[in-house]
Amino acid sequence: MHERYTNRKLYFEEQAFTTEKYVIPYINEVFLITGTTEVLEIGCGEGGNLQAFLDLQCRCVGIDINENQINNARLFYKDHPHKEKIEFICSDIYEVDREDLLFDLIIMRDVIEHIPNQELFMRYVKKFLKPNGVIFFGFPPWQNPFGGHQQVCKSKLSKMPYIHLLPASLYRRLLERFGENPTGLLDIKATGISIERFHRILKKEQYLILKRDYYLFNPNYEIKFRLKPKKVISLFRWIPYLRNFYTTAYYAVVKPIE
Repeated sequence: MHERYTNRKLYFEEQAFTTEKYVIPYINEVFLITGTTEVLEIGCGEGGNLQAFLDLQCRCVGIDINENQINNARLFYKDHPHKEKIEFICSDIYEVDREDLLFDLIIMRDVIEHIPNQELFMRYVKKFLKPNGVIFFGFPPWQNPFGGHQQVCKSKLSKMPYIHLLPASLYRRLLERFGENPTGLLDIKATGISIERFHRILKKEQYLILKRDYYLFNPNYEIKFRLKPKKVISLFRWIPYLRNFYTTAYYAVVKPIE
């Protein structure tokens, strides 16, 4: 397992870098972010994605069910000059019920693929949006080489692409054979999402796509591997299903249809 998956401060800094350099400019093309923008991150972990927004003096709220990561987030931000404008909530998103939690922008980066019953979630999350608010999604399509997040493995499986596409029973046996705990990775296998399924959910739950892109090289690869972002060439990005196998990151900004 690479240090970035055990050193949470390093992971925080990688998130902060990519959000500042790529995510915010991406959103700005269709939804201008200013110091008055109120931002919610669902599945925030340590909140690295929120740092660039807080630097702009946005009001920021991060929600995550993992208590250790929320405690780290509070620690990492304790000396930020705008710390009074950020709040972290440790909770299941479905148990959060506060009237003051309405936002211009919701961000979900590498999160939607971990959420069970994504149709229900996409219907529910609208309650946190102000009128004309938008949601940013960034996620790895399930069929891409490491769409199963096997890079977090401690064994040599961390470098083996496409193994997550094996039938669940074979995948479990392989993970156990290499001394891995299969539970978390099998959960991802159960919730992993393709581009086509994501589009079907958006249509069913009445969302409009304002902007979308397919990346051959994930923008996060710059800080991780020194590889500049590269989009899938146009000829291949419009081939349904096949594009999932070589799109390492899908970005989209969406809004509910009123």
